[in-house]
Amino acid sequence: MYGKTQRVGGVLLLWLEAANEFLLDHGVIGLIITAFAEASFFPLPPDVILVPLSLLNPKLSFLYAALATIASSFGGVFGAFLGFVLGRPLLERFAAKERVNKVARLFSRYGGWAVALAALTPIPYKVFTIAAGVFKVPIWVVFTASLAGRGLRFFMEALAVFLWGDQATAFISNYLGPVTITLAIIVIILAMLSSKKRHKN
Repeated sequence: MYGKTQRVGGVLLLWLEAANEFLLDHGVIGLIITAFAEASFFPLPPDVILVPLSLLNPKLSFLYAALATIASSFGGVFGAFLGFVLGRPLLERFAAKERVNKVARLFSRYGGWAVALAALTPIPYKVFTIAAGVFKVPIWVVFTASLAGRGLRFFMEALAVFLWGDQATAFISNYLGPVTITLAIIVIILAMLSSKKRHKN
């Protein structure tokens, strides 16, 4: 059983590597496709296309970040649509029931801020966009939160490439995680303040 699981994992890894190479070869189109698809069903993050493209042409890094942000935000809306139509069973295909219950509590407490949090951090974004549909978060909230969260993440990567060129990969590897976590904490604080204000009203 363990050997079979290893083989399946190996095949999946090879498939992801081939998909990454194929999409990277297609440049901007590959970036847009990856950013859209990752927000609803695809496992490959847009960062693996965005950063190499930006390194090839740092002057266009902000344009690439903008395209990735817009495509990912529309992908988030598509993910929410899938969640709305197909419901909780689809969500549970991407996450264990315990995690689904935790996501449900986040949406119950923070609403669209939960999407912004997932959009900003390495937390699987598609889990939250599909959940947004399952828990009937308004589409405009999903889109706006996606723009904010994904925009911050992708533009930070673009800025790093623009400022430091090839050395940006070290910054992204070592510091992007802590920076995004710090920003995520700020998002959570804002969400808590917004939630308290809403309850008072």
